Amino acid sequence: MLWHQIRYEQLTFWRNPQSAFFTFILPIVVIGAFGLLFGDVGKSSFFYGRSALQYYIATITALSILGACYSQLAIVLAARRQNGILKRVRATPLPASMYFTGLLAHCALVSTVDTVLITAIGRAYGVPLPSASQWPVLVVTVLLGAAAFCALGVAVGSLIRNAEAAPSVVQFILFPMVFISGTYMPIHSDVLSAVTGALPVKPFNDALLAAFTDADAGFAWRDCGVLLVWGVLGAVVAVRRFRWDPRPE
Repeated sequence: MLWHQIRYEQLTFWRNPQSAFFTFILPIVVIGAFGLLFGDVGKSSFFYGRSALQYYIATITALSILGACYSQLAIVLAARRQNGILKRVRATPLPASMYFTGLLAHCALVSTVDTVLITAIGRAYGVPLPSASQWPVLVVTVLLGAAAFCALGVAVGSLIRNAEAAPSVVQFILFPMVFISGTYMPIHSDVLSAVTGALPVKPFNDALLAAFTDADAGFAWRDCGVLLVWGVLGAVVAVRRFRWDPRPE
């Protein structure tokens, strides 16, 4: 039953080729552009002792996972609810746990493909691959981030009243958080770093940065702990607030 649901999510994703194309092409274009702009910028204190591309490989990977697991999931769930798809799914023998596990597995697969593509583009620009000891750390960090942001995506999707408002609500929450969390530019303010360190995006950026660039760093336990807490909070809100039927006008 779970495999059937994962296959369904994959088919609906790939049968919308325009959406699938831009899901994967956007991070490639961004990394390609950053490679042309910052390819000659070596290691510096501005990028926390990394080169510019080492820094952006990690943060753009985090951004692509955010897009796949948070933004798209919240928008898709709002659209499915308004179109009555969720209500019909609820009337089938498929358990709710299987439905959401299938969504999580689908988002994890998309996130994995994004990570591989971004890493390959970075390697083409001369960015070293993670060390052998860091590959398991990178995999676990990607899966943990995907799970946490899926939970947050479902939580936000449960609060959206109609599909037309979904993109605006999602971006209203995501854009400022991404901007102040150092995705596009390193943050050197201690106050801002302390604030964003308690939010989910910066810890994910930092955990991926360590996994990509620190040969013997191991797990970023604090950052992963923050992600886990936000994932649990998102799951609690999703369970309490999620609706299968459209909201009455």
